[in-house]
Amino acid sequence: MLLTGHFKALFIVCTVLHRPIGVCYNAPCAVVIASIAMVFTKHMHQPPTRTCFGCGRSIAITARYCPYCGTPVPRGDRPDEIIVADGRRLRVAQDALSLRGLLAIVESSVAWWQHKLQSTDATTRQQAASAIKELSLILDSLAQQLALGRDVVKITTRLPVQRASDVTCAVCGHGNRRGARFCYACGAKLFEPGTRPTSAPVPPRLRLRMAARSDTGQMRQNNEDTSYTGILTTAGGAAIPLLLVADGMGGAQAGERASSLAAETVRRELTSCLQASTPPDGNAWAALLRDVVINANSQVYQEARGNTQLRGMGTTLTLLAVVGTEAYMAHVGDSRAYLCNANGVTDDGATAMQLSIDHTLVARLVDIGQLTPKQAWVHPQRNIIYRALGTNEQIEVDTLSQPVGVGDALVVCSDGLTSHVEDTELASIVLAAASPEQACEQLIALANHRGGSDNISVVVASVEGIIRD
Repeated sequence: MLLTGHFKALFIVCTVLHRPIGVCYNAPCAVVIASIAMVFTKHMHQPPTRTCFGCGRSIAITARYCPYCGTPVPRGDRPDEIIVADGRRLRVAQDALSLRGLLAIVESSVAWWQHKLQSTDATTRQQAASAIKELSLILDSLAQQLALGRDVVKITTRLPVQRASDVTCAVCGHGNRRGARFCYACGAKLFEPGTRPTSAPVPPRLRLRMAARSDTGQMRQNNEDTSYTGILTTAGGAAIPLLLVADGMGGAQAGERASSLAAETVRRELTSCLQASTPPDGNAWAALLRDVVINANSQVYQEARGNTQLRGMGTTLTLLAVVGTEAYMAHVGDSRAYLCNANGVTDDGATAMQLSIDHTLVARLVDIGQLTPKQAWVHPQRNIIYRALGTNEQIEVDTLSQPVGVGDALVVCSDGLTSHVEDTELASIVLAAASPEQACEQLIALANHRGGSDNISVVVASVEGIIRD
């Protein structure tokens, strides 16, 4: 977890001790800054289910989208909650945020920084004054909205425009822009509407080149991240590339154990399941990845409860499994997954698209218009996450599928990278590098050059060709 900009304070989530369990160092002056006691919790009992209006399957009442068919789900009545140090709660619902709850958490932050004004260290006092000034602006904005009678604000989904897909490829089934002659995903010739190929084509597989690198960074003594790339094999002999990054928290030993345990559980569960049977379609792949991440959450949660030295440990987890010409994602936390392509991956021509959504309070503030994306990138509270593996008995997992083709690059990374490197820079380095190994090394070097305030993990996979069986 990492903060950049004016304030480099680390906020560690501790659901058991109800107190801070970590500190980080301010890079310019090596000042230890205590962390704020923020506790994230969800309802501990098994949540009830509801029926998806799209496919009719049973899903969690807190789900925003159906994991089987992708249909948006109306807001449930069991929001996430953030418990502030003095016991007040901020309700983080699926599509709305309580203004009064947000006001409480900002007021608590102001009180904490006011205490820092009494420090004997001049740099700490300067940081505290600057923080209070920034937070006062947010308080003023919230107060104005409350004065207008607003109690909650709606949260909008900030997803980039996806590639248009008017013409379906008869070989791999992926969509293409109207007028295209060849499929961007598999390179097959596209047929005119209403026509069919003379013989049933065999869906191609992608030839990927992958690399993973992890670095302690400039400020930490231990590396709490876990990164992985490998090939899993199905019962039918198909090769499934897997990319994974987990960013542990809870102190050196606890964080390392949380991330490694989550990664080990995912690899073991996926290997076992794929040897028994292969998911027949995209919905089944999403369900499988969701289930293995839920199992990983249970493993981390149970071990933390059974070992007092590991109490409060947790981890983010972001993984991509490439099946044919489709990348399936499972995601919890604020590590990220990206799709990059020099020819653009969105209709506006952007060369990088974030596939995952950050489960952070600051991301929610951007959603409701309290912060701009640029302000969020350097916000002192940008690493406060409200969802992580191992901190609660139940977990909600984001799943997504994304078509990929030749020329694409997939990136999975921890926030130790994205706190120092912007999306455009990430895409530029990945797409210009001679190899995924070089891309990983250059990205880590840039993050370290800019402070390296956290562990840095990067996984890169470039799609270099088509394998036709």
